[in-house]
Amino acid sequence: MLAIVIPYYKLTFFEETLESLTNQTDKRFKVYIGDDASPENPTGLLDKYQGQFDFVYHRFDSNLGSISLTQQWERCIALSGDEEWIMILGDDDMLGGNVVESFYDNLEEIKLVSNVVRFASYKIDGKGEEVSLIYRNKKVEPSKNILFNGTRSSLSEYIFNKKQISVIGFKDFPLAWLSDVLAVMEFSDFKEIYSINEACVYVRTSHLNISGRQDNLEQKAKAYFLFNFYLLTQKHNCFSETQKKELQLRLNKCYINNKKEVGLFYKISKFYIINFLVFEYFKFINSIFSNSLKK
Repeated sequence: MLAIVIPYYKLTFFEETLESLTNQTDKRFKVYIGDDASPENPTGLLDKYQGQFDFVYHRFDSNLGSISLTQQWERCIALSGDEEWIMILGDDDMLGGNVVESFYDNLEEIKLVSNVVRFASYKIDGKGEEVSLIYRNKKVEPSKNILFNGTRSSLSEYIFNKKQISVIGFKDFPLAWLSDVLAVMEFSDFKEIYSINEACVYVRTSHLNISGRQDNLEQKAKAYFLFNFYLLTQKHNCFSETQKKELQLRLNKCYINNKKEVGLFYKISKFYIINFLVFEYFKFINSIFSNSLKK
């Protein structure tokens, strides 16, 4: 069976999320709502949806998302039962009416291919209006494509095998920025993703969520560095030489774009030196001087 886990904090768009669950053509799912000690109590709204679909609501005593969003995801997942598959749905995102039905229609094939399932998606704004064309994906493709092929990605559009989450867990980057992208690759063992294009998830970007806000760019930049540094230091065997060079370039740019963070320079330098990447290190140093001359 499928568990749909909702780490809840914001009430603003939550009814649209719940309505999309009510409208599922296949009700073979159970929803687990983990309230992160939100100041916006959703119980009155939830009363309205009693009997519309199977759900459990739990309010945590302490707010964890402000400290570690990935730990909030994990304690919400811990509310679930013996379901084999998990979707982590944002409290402001929505499912197209046939998402669950399409998952079960493809389940036998999914089990032969991957531990990770992805749906087509639209980006929507604060008014619920579509602000992008539909994003469709190859039916089966390497999970690393989300890094190198310009593929967009959002946590709500995936279903994961629960066993992979239990064994691997989420990496705790600031704001959980790119933690979901890493999860897609790690939960698929850096192999294939199975995509369903006949059903769609609506992913919201607004001033109320992390993706849409502009006052957190410093934390996002830190997460971007840690993400690329982790891939190069812990998962380098999963990438081709060409891909590793691209990751190195991204790592270099983290410092070039923010030279005030001297610590980044030392971490990057240490990475090149201990891995005997002398030529790559000189390219890094040269890029710093070249960038300075341009200014």
